[in-house]
Amino acid sequence: MALTREQMAQRVAREMQDGYYVNLGIGIPTLVANYIPEGMEVMLQSENGLLGMGPFPTEDTIDADMINAGKQTVLGAFEVDVQGNIASWMIPGKLVKGMGGAMDLVAGADNIIVIMTHASKDGESKLLSQCSLPLTGAGCIKRVLTDLAYLEIENGAFVLKERAPGVSVEEIVAKTAGKLIVPDHVPEMQFAAE
Repeated sequence: MALTREQMAQRVAREMQDGYYVNLGIGIPTLVANYIPEGMEVMLQSENGLLGMGPFPTEDTIDADMINAGKQTVLGAFEVDVQGNIASWMIPGKLVKGMGGAMDLVAGADNIIVIMTHASKDGESKLLSQCSLPLTGAGCIKRVLTDLAYLEIENGAFVLKERAPGVSVEEIVAKTAGKLIVPDHVPEMQFAAE
């Protein structure tokens, strides 16, 4: 069974470590803030100039002035000048771990993780051997999490590391157009019981 958006965010949140500066792109990546482990110190950044974001607010903690790049209210942020966005001083020192990708990130972030669906609504693979769209940067993505699998990119190929619960390796192979390396054992992702 394919992962939900929330499960995708939970899985990527496991990649966080104390001291990371993380840019959360628009869409599924914005949900990652809700799943950072308690007690872990991670600085979250949004392209529109927010720094220090936390999880989504509850009704009693909404601050309508704190809006991320996806136009959603967030907790615990402060705003910086978008012209001199905070990423400009974080990226050169390789402090940012990018998720979802922003144009500034590809030049300097040391770990970009893309979070997306494995296939289009028409069932066409989004994991291709060559990008058919204009590139922001080449060879900058290291990991991809889809609703079906967690993959690492090595030497131009996708390496299958984990699969969504109930999803077979055969289904992932069938829905991957790009070169895919499948190890002998591909474990299912584990999620805590709700």
